[in-house]
Amino acid sequence: MTKEVKDSKERIKLSGFNNLTKVVSFNLYDFCIAVDEAQREDYIAYIDEYYNAKRIASISQTICDIIEANTLHISMQDYDPVGASTMLLMSDIKGGKWEESKQENARPHGPQVSMHLDKSHITAHTYPDASDPQGICSFRVDIDIATCGDIVPLNAINYLFESFECDVVYIDYVVRGFTRTLDGKKIYMDHYLNSIQDFIKPEILNNYKYRTDLNIGRENIWQTKLMVKDFGPERYVMHKKDSHHPDIENKMKLLHQEMREVYHLN
Repeated sequence: MTKEVKDSKERIKLSGFNNLTKVVSFNLYDFCIAVDEAQREDYIAYIDEYYNAKRIASISQTICDIIEANTLHISMQDYDPVGASTMLLMSDIKGGKWEESKQENARPHGPQVSMHLDKSHITAHTYPDASDPQGICSFRVDIDIATCGDIVPLNAINYLFESFECDVVYIDYVVRGFTRTLDGKKIYMDHYLNSIQDFIKPEILNNYKYRTDLNIGRENIWQTKLMVKDFGPERYVMHKKDSHHPDIENKMKLLHQEMREVYHLN
């Protein structure tokens, strides 16, 4: 049996050992009130314009910059009628060495690169929903940042809060694998962490009424849940004039009920 082997120029040469994997899962919900069928369509059009695959990929690239990674490849997919998915493969050559090459003007990639593969990927999926008969629309985004090495992907979460309107948020952080010191000692956690909330700016945390923190440090598992304060209807209506709609009080009760269900307060 023969097996096709890729040209070595497509490969990245690695050196050293580090399989300490850190994964942040950032799941957010953004809610909106649509008072009629036309506004449901407006909501879907808005999501499609501002959070299509191209826009989500741009957010992923900024995350990549924040954690000092290099983009290797981006895949993007929009769906009909709604939703988008992206995947960004990344690596890091910071601190690595270029191997000596006798080739003149050799490009710094392929077999010339010696490095740890210190980051791996960012995936994102969006789930817009305008099907609720009461007009409570929602937009969920799941973003997973998986890294291998000494980078802490939690450093990107403030940017994610700033990129979306986050009414309910789940953040999970899991560390697996290990790295080695120069003398061969295994390291299963290479940075101190008490709570995910320590990485969130105080001015962002202050916007949230409910905060739940789960810290299982011995298992390298952390989770934070947040639910936004009771803002007025102007935060949730498609058009500002609808903040005075005759049925807005009932709509706000339904919206807060939806938030509580997602947060699991009920």
